[in-house]
Amino acid sequence: MNRTVFILNGPNLNLLGRREPHIYGHTTLEQIRQRSERLAGELDLVCDFRQTNHEGVMVDWIQEAFEQGAAVIINPAGFSFHSIPVLDALKMLDTPLIELHLSNIHARDELHRHSIMSGVVNAVICGMGADGYPLAIRAIDDLLRRQVVNN
Repeated sequence: MNRTVFILNGPNLNLLGRREPHIYGHTTLEQIRQRSERLAGELDLVCDFRQTNHEGVMVDWIQEAFEQGAAVIINPAGFSFHSIPVLDALKMLDTPLIELHLSNIHARDELHRHSIMSGVVNAVICGMGADGYPLAIRAIDDLLRRQVVNN
């Protein structure tokens, strides 16, 4: 069984810790990466952690995950609300897929409230800040273990 998980982060997340800390907190993406890789290692998962500000790059990475049969945790950030190419790429995946948001998008303004990605994922984690990443990693681990039992 493939125990690789791609953790894909969308636009502006490279500025975490400095960008709107009242919404997204003070934890940097590098701190989240380190914590994610450490937990993934403890769970015997291979973690491929990435961030891009470019829609086409995100699509390429999702296709790469598809080709490798990797699970995906995606924080689509601004792509959440309008990116049909990212949505279409996510639809290809038949591996565990979790959507993650640092803020509770359901409590935000109308523009940031409705993610078009949510309908194609196994689960959505939002509003937990940086703590959402370890929750998502543990959920991916659980989903992968269930696949082994069911196969």
